[in-house]
Amino acid sequence: MAGERERLHNLFPDLGFDPEALRAKYAAERNKRIREDGEAQYIEAAAEFVHYADDDPYVEEESPRDAVNIDIEVAVIGAGFSGLMAGARLKERGVTDFRIIESGADFGGTWYWNRYPGAQCDIESYCYLPLLEETGYMPKEKYSYAPEIFAHTKRVGEYFGLYENTLFQTRVTEVKWVEEHSHWLVSTHRGDEIRARFVVQATGPANRPKLPGIPGIQDYKGHTFHTSRWDYDYTGGDHSGNLTNLADKKIAVIGTGATAIQAVPFLGAHAKELYVFQRTPSSVDLRGNTQTDEEWYASQEPGWQRARRENFAAVLLGQSFTEDLVADGWTDIARRIGISLMSRSQDSNLDMEEIMLRAEVADFQKMNEIRGRVDEDVPEDARAADALKPWYRQFCKRPTFNDEYLATFNRPNVELIDVSDAKGVERITEKGVVANGIEYEVDCIIYATGFEITTSAVRRVDFDTIGRNGESLYDHWGEGYRTLHGLYSHGFPNWFTIGINQNGLSPNMTAMFDDQAVHVSYIVNEILSRNLRTFEVTEDAEDSWVQEIVALAGTGATAFLEECTPGYYNREGTTGEGASMQNSPYAPGINAFNSLLRSWREKGDLEGLSLS
Repeated sequence: MAGERERLHNLFPDLGFDPEALRAKYAAERNKRIREDGEAQYIEAAAEFVHYADDDPYVEEESPRDAVNIDIEVAVIGAGFSGLMAGARLKERGVTDFRIIESGADFGGTWYWNRYPGAQCDIESYCYLPLLEETGYMPKEKYSYAPEIFAHTKRVGEYFGLYENTLFQTRVTEVKWVEEHSHWLVSTHRGDEIRARFVVQATGPANRPKLPGIPGIQDYKGHTFHTSRWDYDYTGGDHSGNLTNLADKKIAVIGTGATAIQAVPFLGAHAKELYVFQRTPSSVDLRGNTQTDEEWYASQEPGWQRARRENFAAVLLGQSFTEDLVADGWTDIARRIGISLMSRSQDSNLDMEEIMLRAEVADFQKMNEIRGRVDEDVPEDARAADALKPWYRQFCKRPTFNDEYLATFNRPNVELIDVSDAKGVERITEKGVVANGIEYEVDCIIYATGFEITTSAVRRVDFDTIGRNGESLYDHWGEGYRTLHGLYSHGFPNWFTIGINQNGLSPNMTAMFDDQAVHVSYIVNEILSRNLRTFEVTEDAEDSWVQEIVALAGTGATAFLEECTPGYYNREGTTGEGASMQNSPYAPGINAFNSLLRSWREKGDLEGLSLS
């Protein structure tokens, strides 16, 4: 320890803060938030809570139609961006005999459901909105709001002619492999029987609203809803605000992640009283949104969007120090680390210890700025300002960006309730919320608790997938994901999943889904064009990929996340335990993963797949 202190002093003689003290503070704040129940603290789907996940406030009723009984080549389950990309890339390959099955009444997935006031993507629109070159669309701003994103999903659906291929307002109830016919039987709540040679499970990581298992949650007699099912009939207004119905209402918001950061300013502006219950503060950086420069946009050369996406991923992983095309809050800390390493490497050879120290110090400096911004934006309430400061490293939780959230706590009608010492809200009563021994009576409780992104698949997906010999996919994955490339599993012929486990992970999820869809459509087309019946991952190939994922996880983000405050990034503090290592992404990053898949396709022998 003395040697490290000396090295820190030599490398950074004028830091102005004590790194060891910050490490201790981070650890203490993390430890007081760790819960023994981990992800079990959230309620699984149950009849009494079904309205939080299954009700659709955006349509009056389910459109009637006759049950479908058809034979097709491909069934795609889900019509968010992952399902849209699968449909688009299949069409590009000339595969047209498919159906997309979607529980919502239109395309969009997360962006169909997320219509809360202020909803906005935190990834630059030129990277996030897929197929911009193909559809000829120019985003209005650097960071798109939900209505524009939702409109773009519909634009993609129209451009690729996917509407006629899609069954909306339809929930899959079971997917079962029929051995004697070598096809999948997809059953739905409408009585559909869809027989498909291939199934692409594109349900996405953000499809199931997350609800905290707070004692008494079912006892509350007032109004309540989840932010992914925003009730504008109750609040009034729309995405842009004007929540005028709340003028005489006391509102409780539970959760302070990316959703609350965007919605709370609108609630604070209109509610009679607003109580925001916070267990862990978010890192809130400047948004600084700007209109798109039409001249700049028109000057982009073909292939610019892929190049921009790959540059964004490379900068985030410290793989590109010289060019940052996106240049925003996401890439800021990576740029700082990269510049520091470049300047240092000109006159010395860096060892891994120095690289890690420089990365940590750059992180401390960034987070000190984030905490300093809290003091600037919340000058009137020192208690609230202190509670709003995040004490963890930048990427322990998904960083947020907003220019109005912090200042909302200067309003006399807004109160921040810090529940970190109690590890969350104590209970809910018929009249309101109990926290720190105090009951807050409210007219409405809004759950801004996000989606079940990293919980087990059996929790996040409503239906079971039954493969060869009657094996459930969830049993096959009982001790952790088992796949090749994160896309297909042994015992499940002609089946794909598009997701975030055991493949290349990026905060820019649409890019990730698009590249997976490219690969999926390639394999489907190869099986069809070669007049084959089935493909299936071999057991050896699956075992080898799982072993590689686990081995790489120990050298990647897993070690970093083990020291983080609990959240969905580290599965509420359980990363590094059991299945968590196995469920990790491909540690070298999305660009390396896509290069691996590209090389696999170029070989052309479908290595690791058994063909018949």
